[in-house]
Amino acid sequence: MTAANDTSVSIQDLSLNFGAVTVLETLNLDVADGEFIVLLGPSGCGKSTLLNCIAGLLDVSEGRIFIKGKNVTWEEPKDRGIGMVFQSYALYPQMTVEKNLSFGLRVAGTPKEEIAKRIARAAEILQIEPLLQRKPAALSGGQRQRVAIGRALVRDVDVFLFDEPLSNLDAKLRAELRVEIKLLHRKLQNTMIYVTHDQIEAMTLADRIAVMKGGVIQQLDAPQTIYNRPVNRFVAGFLGSPAMNFVDGYLEDADGGWRFAAGDIKIPLGTYDFAKPPAPGPVTFGIRPEHVSLNSGTGWPFSIAANVEVVEPMGSDTLVWLKLAQQNFSVRVTSERTPKNDEAVTLGFDPMRASLFDTATGTRI
Repeated sequence: MTAANDTSVSIQDLSLNFGAVTVLETLNLDVADGEFIVLLGPSGCGKSTLLNCIAGLLDVSEGRIFIKGKNVTWEEPKDRGIGMVFQSYALYPQMTVEKNLSFGLRVAGTPKEEIAKRIARAAEILQIEPLLQRKPAALSGGQRQRVAIGRALVRDVDVFLFDEPLSNLDAKLRAELRVEIKLLHRKLQNTMIYVTHDQIEAMTLADRIAVMKGGVIQQLDAPQTIYNRPVNRFVAGFLGSPAMNFVDGYLEDADGGWRFAAGDIKIPLGTYDFAKPPAPGPVTFGIRPEHVSLNSGTGWPFSIAANVEVVEPMGSDTLVWLKLAQQNFSVRVTSERTPKNDEAVTLGFDPMRASLFDTATGTRI
C-alpha cells in the first residue's frame, strides 16, 4: 500500500515508544500536496516528536511514512526531500548570510551557478538581499529567522517542516513573520507542516489544524470548524483566548424539547445541533465569550440575570467576568459598551453557537 498521488505526506499507523512510555500512538495523517497543516497542542503532546519522525531525526517504533508516494520510513533526513526550520536559528556565526544559505548546497556539490541562482531567488522572496554579506551577529531576531527559512528554501524541496520557528521572537515580530510565512506559502504552493503551541499562529496560518494531546490527534479539520464545533472539551478549551466558558449541569427533556439546567439556570436548546442522539444526564455546557450578548434587550428565547464581578479593558474590546450557576463566566464586549463592577446585566445567546459535552467522557454531544 502506498500513498495516493495527490498526497504529499502520508503517515500510517505511526507509533513511537521511549522504553515503556508511549509518545505517539497509532497516528494516521494525510497531508495533501500544497497544503499547510499545523500541529497544535500543549507542551509534551507529541507535536515536535511527530515532526522529527517525518524529518527522519527520530526512528519510529511502528508504522510507515510516505513523502510524495515514496516510503521514507528508514531513509536518511537528507534523502527525504524535506527542508526544516528549527526553533533555534542554528546559523553558523563565522559565516555570512550568503555562506549560511549556500553551505548545504556546497557540501552536496551543487554547481556554483545553480547555488547563486537559488540564493538570489530565496533572498528576493524573503527580502534579505541587503543582508547577504552580514554575519548573524549583525542581524535582528526576525532577520535571523528569515535566513533560517531561506536555508530551507534554497534546497528546492517539496515539503517544508517548521518546528515552532517564531517562539523566540517578540509579539510584534511574530505577527510580522506570520504574514510573511503565509505569503511565502501562497508564492511557493509547497506542502508545509508547522508545529506550534500558539493558537493564533495555528488559526491564521493553517488550511487544517491537527490538535494533539498525549500523542494522539484529537481533531483534524479547518480552523473555523475546530473553533466552532470542537469534538471534545479538551479541544474546546485549548482553542480560544480567553477560553470557552464551561458550566456543569444536566441535560433535561422538557416537554419533548431539550434544555440545559444548572441550579436556577434553564437554557432551552431548541436550535442546538446535536452531534449524536441526546439522553438525559450530566453534561457540560460551553460557549465562547464573544458569542454571548450582554444587555441585548429582546429577541433571545431566554434571558439570564447576573452581576458583573470584574471588568478587564483590553483595548478594542473588554472582557467582563461574572458568575453563572456559581461558576466563572466571561463575556467579550466592545469597549464602547463596558459595564461597571457590580452592575446587574442580562445575558443572551443563540444555542446554535453553544457546545455540549458529556461530563464523563468529554466528547461532544
